[in-house]
Amino acid sequence: MAASVRDVAKLNQIIAVEKGVKSKAQQDLTAAQRGLDKPALLAGISRTYQPKDEEGEQLPPESTRVQVKAEDVLRETAATLTRLFDVTATKDWANCEARADIEVEGRTLLRDVPVSYLLFLEKQLADLGGFIRRLPTLDGAEFWTLDPSTDSWKTEAVRTVRTKKVPRNHVKAEATEKHPAQVEVYYEDVPVGYWTTVKFSGALPARRVNELLARVEKLQQAVKFAREEANAVEVTDQRVGDVVFGYLFG
Repeated sequence: MAASVRDVAKLNQIIAVEKGVKSKAQQDLTAAQRGLDKPALLAGISRTYQPKDEEGEQLPPESTRVQVKAEDVLRETAATLTRLFDVTATKDWANCEARADIEVEGRTLLRDVPVSYLLFLEKQLADLGGFIRRLPTLDGAEFWTLDPSTDSWKTEAVRTVRTKKVPRNHVKAEATEKHPAQVEVYYEDVPVGYWTTVKFSGALPARRVNELLARVEKLQQAVKFAREEANAVEVTDQRVGDVVFGYLFG
């Protein structure tokens, strides 16, 4: 048998109870609606037969009783929803008071944070962790240093030779009185200058990304711990359902 609202002393217990209460209320409302949607269940009849004369055929009486009464459904609906209204009110009233500090490595970052904001932080930190994991990182095959003049990372200068293809003649056979010289043209790479290359990047060192992820994960743990602490607050039962349905169905 489910515990009543009065048996629940902590906000986290109310939160656990609320889901089941919501589910049962929905099932009960659906069943009640199905009954009201069947006119035959709300209808009843009683009739007797009397022959025209004493020698006429005698027929037994017929009757069908009313199986569903709308007023009964209203009372049952009020009872079902009263519990839901009470549980939800108890949770929401308690949420106004449920607060906890967020502490990371012995340092208090935020004090008296409402539980609703702690839930918001959990969602945001999960999204932020995904964002950080997609940050571009520097190519590990290069040696990078921070360049103050450009505020970006740069590699050491690498000098490479620029070459140009110059045609050369190779005499395969000298000219004779009867035949011209046989000359083959080929191209030779001849150095003509030097390139000095420095690569720049706006990406982050992998170490930096890992540090950021570690901070996010530590804060995530701290927020979860704070939420659990906030949800352990003692609650005061709220009785609003009777008032609401006393007005609605009274």
